[in-house]
Amino acid sequence: MFSLQDPNIFNIAVEGVFDDCQDLVKAVSNDLEFKARQKIGTVNSINWARVVAQVVYYFRGYLAATTANSQKVSFTVPSGNFGNICAGHIARMMGLPIDKLVAATNENDVLDEFFRTGVYRVRKPAETFHTSSPSMDISKASNFERFVYELVGRDPERTHALFRKIDTHGGFDLSGAPGSDGDEFKDVAKFGFGSGRSTHLDRVATIRDVADDYGITIDTHTADGIKVAREHMRPGVPMIVLETALAAKFNETILEALGQDAERPAGFEDIESLPQRFVVMPADVGRMKAYIAEHTGI
Repeated sequence: MFSLQDPNIFNIAVEGVFDDCQDLVKAVSNDLEFKARQKIGTVNSINWARVVAQVVYYFRGYLAATTANSQKVSFTVPSGNFGNICAGHIARMMGLPIDKLVAATNENDVLDEFFRTGVYRVRKPAETFHTSSPSMDISKASNFERFVYELVGRDPERTHALFRKIDTHGGFDLSGAPGSDGDEFKDVAKFGFGSGRSTHLDRVATIRDVADDYGITIDTHTADGIKVAREHMRPGVPMIVLETALAAKFNETILEALGQDAERPAGFEDIESLPQRFVVMPADVGRMKAYIAEHTGI
C-alpha cells in the first residue's frame, strides 16, 4: 500500500500496534459531526457491511464440502479482530449446519483465553507480541462485542457495561467464579465455539508439513488455522480452514520453513523497489483529525 502513488490516497504509519490504529479509527468515527463533515467510512471489519459480505464464505464452503443438507461441517478461522469468524457465527445463527467454529490465534491469544476460561483480558500495547502472522497481532478484538451481545441475551446495557470495564479494569470475567462479572461462559458451548493457539515454531512446522504433503505453500495465518484445526477434528465432520493471505507477503517465514522464496503472483515482482509514500504519526486522534481535514480541505 505504501507504493500507491495516487494523489487521493494517503498512507499513515501510526507509532504503535494494531490496537492503537483501530482506536484511532473508532475515535474518529465516534465524532459524528466530524465524520459527517468529512464523509468518513471504514472498509475493515468494524464495518457491518464487511462482516455481512463474509457470511457468504461459510455457505459456499459448506456447499463445497457436503452432499446433503443433513451434514454438518466445522470451520477454523485465523482470528485477531473476530470479524471473519463473527460472520461464521452469523451464518450458524441463520441456520447453516455448522458443528464447531474454532478461533485460531497466534501468541496474542486474548480470544483463546476467553474461549478456554471465560476471562476477556485485553493486553496493553507493551504486552502485544509482534509475530510472523501480523494481521492477528491484536489484543482488542472489535467484533467480539457483537458475539458478547448475543451471549448476554442481547442486552445492550449489559454489553455496554462489560466493554466499559475494558477501559477501567482491562477486561471482564464471565467465568462465574466468585467476584466475576457473570456466569455466561457456561453458555458459550451452545454457540459452537472452540479455540486454540499457535506459535512461530508451529507456523514453520505447519507450512513445511502442508508443502510436503500437498505441494501447496500457505501463508503464516493460514498455518495458524491449520495447526489449530488439527486439534479439533472430529470423525465424519469435515473441517474447513479459511485461507487468509498470500504466502508471498510473508516470505521471511516461508524461506525459514521451506528454504526457498514463496512464489509471487504476476505484478508483485520487485515490489520492494517501488517508491514508497507515507507519513509517520503518533497515536493521537487530534493529529489524525487535523491531517484528514488538511488533506480534504473540508
